[in-house]
Amino acid sequence: MRDLLLKPEVILTLVLAVSTFIVHRFIIWSAAKLSERVSRSELRKQYLKRYTGYVIWTICAISIILVWGINTDGFWVALGSTFAVVGVALFANWSILSNITASFILYFSFPYKIGDRIRIHDKDLPVTAVISDIKGFYTLLITDEGEIITYPNNLLLQKGVSILHEKKESIFDTADIDTDRTA
Repeated sequence: MRDLLLKPEVILTLVLAVSTFIVHRFIIWSAAKLSERVSRSELRKQYLKRYTGYVIWTICAISIILVWGINTDGFWVALGSTFAVVGVALFANWSILSNITASFILYFSFPYKIGDRIRIHDKDLPVTAVISDIKGFYTLLITDEGEIITYPNNLLLQKGVSILHEKKESIFDTADIDTDRTA
């Protein structure tokens, strides 16, 4: 039994698992500190924990498979096939990946937070609402009329957005711009 525990594969597996656990905990701790500083909700922290956990532990599992020397030819074919299928799915629906990325950007660096009253400046469908929740793919908005709107996170980064605070409308709504005038 002792010889089995001293095998390099067992030691490397334990080192990878412990290292992954420590790195995961450090990322969660760092994100929690940042969240406190920028006033993010508890639900947003849970999303971050879940998504980073998926990525970090998947990398750990792949590393352990490689350490144990499982037939890598078949492994690389299976991994390549999986990435090809996922790549085609994401290319067919690119907004999934862009919404997840936008969610992380909104979490860490953008000025919107839950409870903010915002105005989305969209020519076709302008929206004035309060942010109810920011999820992994979309943001929940509640209008003055009580209508609940799910707005894709990537569009929040692409459209102009005003934070209204206590105001009912944006200054852009009342601006009288003459667009018919030619120079």
